[in-house]
Amino acid sequence: MKNTLRQIFHSPKFVTGFVLFVVILLTLFIYPLFNPGNPLQMIGLSSFSKPGTYVSVYDSIDTETATMKLPGADERRLTNKLKDEDRVAMKEWLIAIGISEETIDITDTDGLLELWKANYDPTMKPAGMTMATRNYYKRLNAGLEQSLDAEGAIIASKNPETGELEESKVVNTTDYVNTNDVVNRIHLPLGTDNFGRDVLKELVSAAKSSLTIGFIAGSIATLIGLSFGLLSGYLGGFVDDFIMFITNLFTVIPSFILLILISYSIGQEDRGFTTVAIVIGMTSWTWTCRSVRSQVISLRNRDHVNLSKLSGHSLGRIIITDILPYIASYVVMAFILQVSTAILSEAQLSMIGLGPRTTEVPTLGLMMNWSMLYSAHTHGYWWAYYPVLLIIALMSFSLNLMNTGLDQVFNPTLRD
Repeated sequence: MKNTLRQIFHSPKFVTGFVLFVVILLTLFIYPLFNPGNPLQMIGLSSFSKPGTYVSVYDSIDTETATMKLPGADERRLTNKLKDEDRVAMKEWLIAIGISEETIDITDTDGLLELWKANYDPTMKPAGMTMATRNYYKRLNAGLEQSLDAEGAIIASKNPETGELEESKVVNTTDYVNTNDVVNRIHLPLGTDNFGRDVLKELVSAAKSSLTIGFIAGSIATLIGLSFGLLSGYLGGFVDDFIMFITNLFTVIPSFILLILISYSIGQEDRGFTTVAIVIGMTSWTWTCRSVRSQVISLRNRDHVNLSKLSGHSLGRIIITDILPYIASYVVMAFILQVSTAILSEAQLSMIGLGPRTTEVPTLGLMMNWSMLYSAHTHGYWWAYYPVLLIIALMSFSLNLMNTGLDQVFNPTLRD
């Protein structure tokens, strides 16, 4: 046993996959200790908030400020003010009034603003330009002038006696607040999803749920496939023909089609993640059964098996003590592959709306389904789906790498 473990942990592929999988597991169980709470809690009223640290604007007004003059602050403020569509619109105006296109560089903020200040006239009416478009340019110019000439933003409050608005504070461009001093703040490394939920907290919970589904489904599929494969391979005859008939019947019908039909027939309200795991496990055991059967057929006429038969040992004892230990390594590899397959199957089911019900726990497939329904991929909200794809890929990659490493250890034809 020690020698076997030493060989396993000397396999670079197995060690790499094992370490990666352990890191994923530790993250899934440790992160909730630092960020507890319901992963489906809606903390944002707006959808798809960008990743970053958010502080309360209301609380920051009364937070003590520090005066700073950061190099290039004004330039960055102007660059951020001018969106790409605004730059293109400014170029179109300048060309419309006769400025050569070669002299306009929309990536040069200072040069573009100089041209704009020197040539823009709100009273001009370029040919073919509608009033709505001219009003857009007036608003754009007013915003630029405010940014260029900004001396501070005035905060007004209502006088309790007169009811009139009075200046209560001036926020200068050089005023900065320490985010640690703001009472209400939140750090969202992956932003929020379409429901305003913390994507990172949801992702950790979803990965744990998908992994649980994988282990349950993998255990069921491996147990069914192992039981049928042992009986079919050892007994042969009518039992073998009957089991292989059932196996071939399931093999002919694509397992994913069976998953869709069964999941649809169960109904949304009854599809908990345990139910989905059981369905996946009961439809993905066939290849394990066929593989175990072929292994057992090569073992059933070995000398030690024949000796057990002559000794009058029971069927169960022969299978458990004389056959199963010789294929134990193969069973472990089959289980690892079944877990990986189940995780992917759940993701596929959930993406088409046939996964677990959405009101209890998230899964990786459900997160992909939500991001697709709300067109995150078309609007550039990458944080809603890229992390999900990455964690699915990492879990599958680590499991398959572990399986490859085990195969190189236990398969004589693959040893160096």
